[in-house]
Amino acid sequence: MAKLRVVIDTNVVFEGLTRGDSAAGLLIDAWMAGLLDVCVSGSLVYEYGDVLSRKLSAARWEHVQQALAALLTQTEFVSVYFSWRPISPHAADDHVIDCAMNAGAIVVTHNLRDFGSAREELGLRVVTPAQAVALLVGEGESQ
Repeated sequence: MAKLRVVIDTNVVFEGLTRGDSAAGLLIDAWMAGLLDVCVSGSLVYEYGDVLSRKLSAARWEHVQQALAALLTQTEFVSVYFSWRPISPHAADDHVIDCAMNAGAIVVTHNLRDFGSAREELGLRVVTPAQAVALLVGEGESQ
């Protein structure tokens, strides 16, 4: 069965690890179950840890850090050989775009607007967590 190949933006990882009752939480569950091919770059892994450690209390970060470490054992590390910077209005999103373009993957984010130029100019596929869950379910049914 072909898996959905994705790059998951930090906002989705944050929500998924802190609110399991959401589409982002379902994606985290699917990631942990090995139902997704999740691609990351070094800068994206750094951002996951940086954002989570700053936004969570020390005790909550300690718990979430273990879950994140487990998830990261189930990723494909992508070397970024080519960059399209600057393409996003927010420089922090450019490394997500670079990772997805180099991996041939779909970006999953809550922030569709900031990825508009990459969608239009590069043909990058960008979806919300709910749309990714629908794709995952749809792919599972068609196989």
